[in-house]
Amino acid sequence: MDAEKSSSSSFEDLSNINEQERAEMNSSTGQQETASKDKNEEYLDILGNGTLLKKVLKEGQGERPESKDIAVINYTGRLDDGTIVEEERDCVVQIDDVEVVQGLDMALKLMNVGEQAEVIVAARFAYGELGLKDEDHPERTVPPNEKITYTVELVSTKEETDLESKSYAARKEIGNKKRLRGNFWMKRQEYNLAIQSYRRALEYLDESEGGITNPTESGQLEPTNAELQELLEDRMKVYNNLALAQLKIAAYDAALKSVEHVLQCQPNNAKALFRKGKILDAKGDTKGAISFLQKAATIDEDDKLIQSELSKLVLKSKREARNEKDLYQKMLGHAQKLEQKSKSAPATQNRETSKFKLWGYLMGSILIGVAGVAIYRYNNRYF
Repeated sequence: MDAEKSSSSSFEDLSNINEQERAEMNSSTGQQETASKDKNEEYLDILGNGTLLKKVLKEGQGERPESKDIAVINYTGRLDDGTIVEEERDCVVQIDDVEVVQGLDMALKLMNVGEQAEVIVAARFAYGELGLKDEDHPERTVPPNEKITYTVELVSTKEETDLESKSYAARKEIGNKKRLRGNFWMKRQEYNLAIQSYRRALEYLDESEGGITNPTESGQLEPTNAELQELLEDRMKVYNNLALAQLKIAAYDAALKSVEHVLQCQPNNAKALFRKGKILDAKGDTKGAISFLQKAATIDEDDKLIQSELSKLVLKSKREARNEKDLYQKMLGHAQKLEQKSKSAPATQNRETSKFKLWGYLMGSILIGVAGVAIYRYNNRYF
């Protein structure tokens, strides 16, 4: 009996211990979950899908920047293992002009001047599937599909001044900065971001918008002809690149307008002639494309790319002509068979009725053939 009591007592004590341990474990788990939840709540989920998070490290007291404002920032970007892949001090950026990675650009509008924040940017809004290789700093390589954690400080912000008040030198410098940023996005095949940068570059490089002056102590001086020519050359570079970016996203009409800006000023610009040829080919005008590529090849005889594309289009044109000829021959052959069939009809058949039917068959065959050619051309619109 005592042994049974002792055994029961031991079982009850063990049961109590297990319940106590279980309670402690549940309490510990609950604390961990609460801590994890509190930690997550420290971050602002900017886009609502976890791809762009922001946490305030130090409160700011100044105003927030708005779109097109000029901001000065300090920032450092790190990978998960702590490797620094980006670091800038007193970096001047224009809000919404993607002069930094897209995620950081979006987060800046949610910061106050003087604020320091941690911004976690998923690969989609950082350097995506391509990653980033810095040739000057090989150690600062961002692997593909890698998120970046930025520590950023918004030092100052101010409104953008009117274009009319900016000097020739300032507009040339800013415009080319945005052009080069567009080139950066083009190399990464981020064509929409490239188009955005190129369009902004044109706003600065176009002297027709309000004119451009060179302020001096004695007043405003007009730019010299040489300076305006330099600005024109820069603008033509932007239009040429803009046309290519628009071609890449199949915005053919917009691309054609962009390249026409170049050819109106520089009718012998080989690059613009080549681009127009490519655009016309994409729109289904093979003959028109060949004429522009031929002119480009004449101007720049050493450009192997132009020669290669021209050869492809010539072969394509011959193939189209051969296929059209085959279609017409089939159409005429069908018409001839109908005519022979009509001649072999019974003599008692009304001659006028037979002639009417024959012409009906012939016209129907012609329409079928024309429709066949049209369908062929449509199906071979892109090469």
